[in-house]
Amino acid sequence: MKSIGRLIKEELEKQERSVSWFARKLACDRSNIYRLFQKESIDTNLLARISIILKHDFFADLSRYYLQSKETDKQ
Repeated sequence: MKSIGRLIKEELEKQERSVSWFARKLACDRSNIYRLFQKESIDTNLLARISIILKHDFFADLSRYYLQSKETDKQ
């Protein structure tokens, strides 16, 4: 699975939003956004805020990955 930071970056690009726009929405510096893109995991409160800002359910993405890996383990 891709890291959560990678998933966020890809969604931001898909929506054709800039890093500056995203940083303003999250009320942080652009440098923090670039660090976020490198993260393997993040706080759930932050992920909830990001999901709302980008109107994308990253929790569902993670749940799908979990269910797929659980099915793979059964086989």
